[in-house]
Amino acid sequence: MAYLYETHLHTAGVSKCAVSGGADYIAGYKDKGYSGIIVTDHFFNGNCALSRRLPWKEWVNQFCRGYEEAKEEGERRGLDVFFGWEETFDECDDYLVYGLDKDWLLEHPQARSWTRGEQYRAVKEAGGCVVQAHPFRQHYYISKVILSTGCVDAVEVANGGNENISADALAYRYAQKLGKPMTAGTDMHDASVIYDGEIFGVYLDRKLKSIADYVKIIVNNEISSLKTDMSRFDFHGTERVRIPVEVRDENDNITGQSWKALI
Repeated sequence: MAYLYETHLHTAGVSKCAVSGGADYIAGYKDKGYSGIIVTDHFFNGNCALSRRLPWKEWVNQFCRGYEEAKEEGERRGLDVFFGWEETFDECDDYLVYGLDKDWLLEHPQARSWTRGEQYRAVKEAGGCVVQAHPFRQHYYISKVILSTGCVDAVEVANGGNENISADALAYRYAQKLGKPMTAGTDMHDASVIYDGEIFGVYLDRKLKSIADYVKIIVNNEISSLKTDMSRFDFHGTERVRIPVEVRDENDNITGQSWKALI
């Protein structure tokens, strides 16, 4: 039996770009046969709706609100809901963090100013993992593509928010070259997409009892398959990156390596 999970989802009131609250997603994902969802609202340096002037404890309490609302409704309807977040660096590159909880956040206010390397080491030390989200996304607000080769455990290769699917084809080849596990997520912001659009996710061979189980599956490269149209990964050699690309190592230093060698 396969178990299907949404890995990338945002809630209104926490993520500035989302239009649906946490509880709004539950019935739809349940109806579509999902076993669970992971709420990954935009964190402190991303497109977060919360004031950065709030005291840290209050900020964290409000940040977890979307997840908590989703979890409460999930418990009522029989859909598992897990916690994560999506952090952004330099308004360019985004990372999905899994395996940690609200208590951990309350104890780590320094997370607001971490580098990619500092984030990765702290998350790993606490038993979590980091996945680079949509690494080849090109939008008007993104000044460069940053490929963090040494500060991630996996690569999100299929993302429902990528209007240009060549970004997924590039991410797929990039993950293959790095030898990193691959994930897929809808990058959900609007519950209506569940019925009116295409939704993504990962298939697992066992049911998650906790977010720590998902971390183990990623680290051990045990994702069974991806819920996506596999044609998104077709590579024709004509895919283009129109903005500068930086390749960074485990110390978050620019390596100078040609990104084309990683495709």
